[in-house]
Amino acid sequence: MPVVAWSRTRKTIAGVSPAASVAEVFARARVVLVMLAGGEVIDEALGRGTDGFGALARDHVIVHMGTTSPGYSAGLEADIVAAGGRYVEAPVSGSRTPAEAGALVGMVAGEAEAVREVRPLLDPMCRAVVECGPVPQALLMKLSVNIFLITMATGLAESMNFAARQGLDLEVLRGVLDAGPMASDVSRVKAAKLVDRDFAVQASIRDVLMNNRLIAESAHAAGIPVPLLDACHALFGETFALGHGAEDMAAVIRALEARGE
Repeated sequence: MPVVAWSRTRKTIAGVSPAASVAEVFARARVVLVMLAGGEVIDEALGRGTDGFGALARDHVIVHMGTTSPGYSAGLEADIVAAGGRYVEAPVSGSRTPAEAGALVGMVAGEAEAVREVRPLLDPMCRAVVECGPVPQALLMKLSVNIFLITMATGLAESMNFAARQGLDLEVLRGVLDAGPMASDVSRVKAAKLVDRDFAVQASIRDVLMNNRLIAESAHAAGIPVPLLDACHALFGETFALGHGAEDMAAVIRALEARGE
């Protein structure tokens, strides 16, 4: 199946036919996957709010694969449907390593026929695709997953910081964690990064902070308590303020270390 792509950074993608503009992508493909950082960027790329938006959306299936607020996604669906298009939410769980391995977990929501059409396009990048119901339930599912991810990674950083301050061998701690019942693909990767002080980015502090904000806003608006997430939100904010926004989320340990100085 031929794939055509447009990138905001004009980056060349191997094996993909490049497009000079978003309009060219829509002219050459009926199903368009959109993976952009934030609602403002998506609106700009699609020309939402302009006369050109309707022309792009009409007779197309637009698949929103980024992470935005659930309310934004519901509004985007309404505008696309009003313009004569169809809409599917398809956020994914996983960072750079599983993406490169085609091992992401996809969550999809939308009208059933549109979801059926989109699912085969997600299979090459996902080891599992889970149907979540109507929009915006896929994004709500993604935010639910991210609560666990963020609190788990922060807890792991706190464990490493505690062990380091107690004079323990972090390689030994890593071995215990990797051998134990709490180990996971994520914990093994992040534990290695923490031991090696390797903060090369997979999921950045900046992006995690944005996700944390989206979750907190959704939770607080619904009256749902998220005390662990609120604590993580503060620590990621402190890490960002220390100048580490472009580093991997494991760098949240820097905020814990700074608090102990």
